[in-house]
Amino acid sequence: MTEAPSDYDNPWKLVLETYLQDFFAFFFPDILVQIDWSKPHEFLDKEFQQVVREAELGKRLVDKLVKIWRHDGEEAWVLVHVEVQSQEESGFAERMYVYNYRIYDRYNHQVASLAVLGDERYALRAGFATDLATS
Repeated sequence: MTEAPSDYDNPWKLVLETYLQDFFAFFFPDILVQIDWSKPHEFLDKEFQQVVREAELGKRLVDKLVKIWRHDGEEAWVLVHVEVQSQEESGFAERMYVYNYRIYDRYNHQVASLAVLGDERYALRAGFATDLATS
């Protein structure tokens, strides 16, 4: 009997939906302080699913698009990507770039794209940053 593949995505989605402020506090403290947490945030699942369908980039892991408010009163959209696997995935930087661009193109709204990678290899993270910077 073969085992079903582990489901790492749904627990992370639940964490993001339930503990978004704590998630930012742990992974992105510099961004946490820019967000006005007295105003409600909104998950833009329908908007993000439309972009994903149009992009047709294959496997998608834990991605959430969230509308938040900054302390200056401006609305901001944040694309949060959690990479649970600890191995390099070809095309990851391209996929993040395409999602970001497609959200901007479709909704005329700039997006801050954040990624949490589950690896210990500095080269992977440095390569990711380089790929995005040169795209």
